[in-house]
Amino acid sequence: CYSRHLLLLLFPLPQLPIMSTNIDLGRKSRTASHRTRLMSDLRSSTVAQFSQGSRLNGARTLYFMALDSILLVGARLLGEHFGTAWERTWSIQETPSMVFVILSIQIIVFASYGLYQSGKKRRHYPNIIKAVFLSNLILLLIAFLYLPHALIARSTFLFTAVLSLLFISVGRYVSNLLILQVWKRGFIRHPVFVIAAPNYLKEVTALVSRAPYHRLCGSNNLDSIHADRIDETLRQLEILGVSEVFVHSTTALRDPMHLYWKLRNKGITIYMLSSVLEPLFREEEFGAIEGVPCAKFSAPFLTGLDFWTKRIIDFIGALIFLVITSPVYLAVALVIAFDSRGPIFYQQTRIGLRGKPFKVWKFRTMVTNADEIQAVLEKQNECKDGILFKMKSDPRITHVGGFLRQYSLDELPQVFNILLGEMSFVGPRPLPTRDVEHFSQHHHIRHEVLPGITGLWQVSGRSEIKDFEDVFRLDIQYIENWSLWYDLKIVLKTIAVVFQKAGAY
Repeated sequence: CYSRHLLLLLFPLPQLPIMSTNIDLGRKSRTASHRTRLMSDLRSSTVAQFSQGSRLNGARTLYFMALDSILLVGARLLGEHFGTAWERTWSIQETPSMVFVILSIQIIVFASYGLYQSGKKRRHYPNIIKAVFLSNLILLLIAFLYLPHALIARSTFLFTAVLSLLFISVGRYVSNLLILQVWKRGFIRHPVFVIAAPNYLKEVTALVSRAPYHRLCGSNNLDSIHADRIDETLRQLEILGVSEVFVHSTTALRDPMHLYWKLRNKGITIYMLSSVLEPLFREEEFGAIEGVPCAKFSAPFLTGLDFWTKRIIDFIGALIFLVITSPVYLAVALVIAFDSRGPIFYQQTRIGLRGKPFKVWKFRTMVTNADEIQAVLEKQNECKDGILFKMKSDPRITHVGGFLRQYSLDELPQVFNILLGEMSFVGPRPLPTRDVEHFSQHHHIRHEVLPGITGLWQVSGRSEIKDFEDVFRLDIQYIENWSLWYDLKIVLKTIAVVFQKAGAY
């Protein structure tokens, strides 16, 4: 029983539908489908799984790595045969085990130049030249540093480098010719799907079909990706085994972020085609399909893993944080108790994931009747659009409360919200009901991910940002560019901001 409760806290079930919130957010335009959406983070997927195109991409990568390894070993053997004999340690004829060290360095350099990626990158010959000579220079440098008094034959080095370049270039050229022939016969093509407006559907379908590496599995109009039909479309794509989806629209998509994350979590790569189906003259600066510019959003090799890793880090991190900072909690609680009458903790209803209200925990920094006084102070609100309520010299804040707010110590109890699965360490800040009631329709997209204790807003000015649209843009920037590394950078910036007391009041 205890294990089951622990798992529910760590992995809140995303499959359970939750009825719409009882709080009237003042927006009648919100649809019934929005109110009954599944209670899951926009970025989450039910299970971690390999992306749809991972088998083809993985097979291609392994093939070119194996081919490069054979060609590089061959070039080195010939270089040692025709060149001057050199230090035994670096001769793969004398020390065969060195093959693994040498190949590892060269393959890593090749990968850093994108020579194992899809498209034109793997046959970009200027990068092949750079990768071959850089990898050989690194090996030469290691040899000089590791054995400074050993003989490193220049002729052997030059023969090996030139032969490596020749072999790799010819190998790539021949391989691409063979792959093209295989594509023409209908093998190892990427299964793709097209979504476009009815009057452009035929044109876009013909465009995508012209690429020899595409196998068109079907097409549909833009209605298929609206919120009420997206799940049905995803099931269709899953049945067809689609790995790439091409979307074309002459107008702004209704829910582009939903579409991106839905497909990403299914392991499907999405291409957003330019609204104008005209080729570009400098296509090497753009992602393109048959010369038509498009934006590519690749699915990760293993989908869902990054979000659940975030959830695990949040849960374990919250437990460790509570243990380490428990003396701080006790000290803050005692100071609040001695400073003014009232409870130590303050609970406020805020709007969280999917518009669901929850109680956020904070240390009390205001007088006990602060909510009643706020109604009187509304005219002194310093925020331009009135959505947020901010006052630099808020009379409701207690003496100790001012200090706690400067160093964000009042936010510490929200670690309990993280343990309950209601919040994360990093995410859009959950706002009170009063603020959400002033939202425009497009602002509700920030409720599609777990709210956080800190976020891009907090490290970009905090209370100094007076226009909510600026706050909203920062939230969207975070959601669209989210990664575990991005979260870590925000946490590190938050620590610096807290100690600098920047924008806190």
